[in-house]
Amino acid sequence: MFTKTKIEIQPFSENLGRKIINTENTSLLDIDKEEIINLFKYYSFLLFRGFETNVDTFAKFSNSLSKDFMDYTGGVINRRIINEDGTILTVNDFKDEMKLHGEMYYINKPPQIVWFFCANPPLKDGETTVCDGRQFFNELSNSMQDLLSRKKLKFPGHLKKEDWQKKYKTNDLNVAKEICKSQGKEVQVNEDESINFKFICSAIHKSRTEKDDVFINSLLQAKKVNPKSVCFEDDSEITDEIMSELNEIAERITIEISWQKGDILMIDNTRIMHGRRAFYDDQRDIYTRMCFPAFPF
Repeated sequence: MFTKTKIEIQPFSENLGRKIINTENTSLLDIDKEEIINLFKYYSFLLFRGFETNVDTFAKFSNSLSKDFMDYTGGVINRRIINEDGTILTVNDFKDEMKLHGEMYYINKPPQIVWFFCANPPLKDGETTVCDGRQFFNELSNSMQDLLSRKKLKFPGHLKKEDWQKKYKTNDLNVAKEICKSQGKEVQVNEDESINFKFICSAIHKSRTEKDDVFINSLLQAKKVNPKSVCFEDDSEITDEIMSELNEIAERITIEISWQKGDILMIDNTRIMHGRRAFYDDQRDIYTRMCFPAFPF
C-alpha cells in the first residue's frame, strides 16, 4: 500500500478503520486514490493525519473521491455553513454527548460517505465515536434481532411555520411539502401552517454487498433527545429494556477518535455509526461534508 509515498498505516482494530499517517512532506492530494478506495472499502473508515490541510484542501480532497454533496436541507440540528455552496458545515451546535447514529437516517436516501475535518481540536474530551453496524447487529440477542427485523421505527415531529421555513429554506408551504415527500416523510399541515411529519424506516439494513445485516439508524440519539416520541411503526413503545441492551452494546464496541488539528476522517455511512463525547470548551471546531462515492461502491 502507498508504495510511491512514505505513508504509515496504523489500525484502529483488526478489521475496522485505519489511520493514514504522513511520515514525510507528502501532499494529501498526491496520495494514490485507488489505494485509498481499496482501504476504505475494506476497513470502512479512514483517518488522515499529519498532512498540511485547511478547508480548501479538505474540499479538494473530498471532491476527488466523492460526488453529489448534500446541503443538509431538512437536517435536525443547526449547522453553520462554511463554504459558498453550503456543503461544508459545522457540527458544534451544542456540546452534549451525541449518541451513535447513521448520518441522516431519518430520510430515505442518506449519504453514503460522511467526511469530517478538524479545523481545531477541543482542549480535552469531545472525541468522535464510531462503531461497526455489522458487528452491532451480530452482538444483538436473538430476540432483539428478530424484533428489530420485524418492527420498523417511527420518528414523528412537529415544526412551527418559522421552523420549517428555516429548515427547508423556503417560505412556500408546497415546496416544503415536496421536500418532505422526496425525503420519504408523511406530512400533515395544520391550520396555523405548522406541520406534523413522520418518517418510518427499519433499524436494520442490508450491507452494500447484500450479504450481511447492519444495525444503522438514528434510534439511540433520537431516544436521547425525544424519549417519549420515538416508537415502533405500530405505536408500541420502545422500552427501557430495549434501549438498555442497545446502549450497552454501543458502549462496548465503540472506538474513540481523539482529534488533532488538520485531521480528516472518511466514514462509510452504510455501515459505520458515529457520535461524539461531550466537551466543555469553545475550542472544538469540526466541519463535515455528506455525499456519495465517486467510485464503484
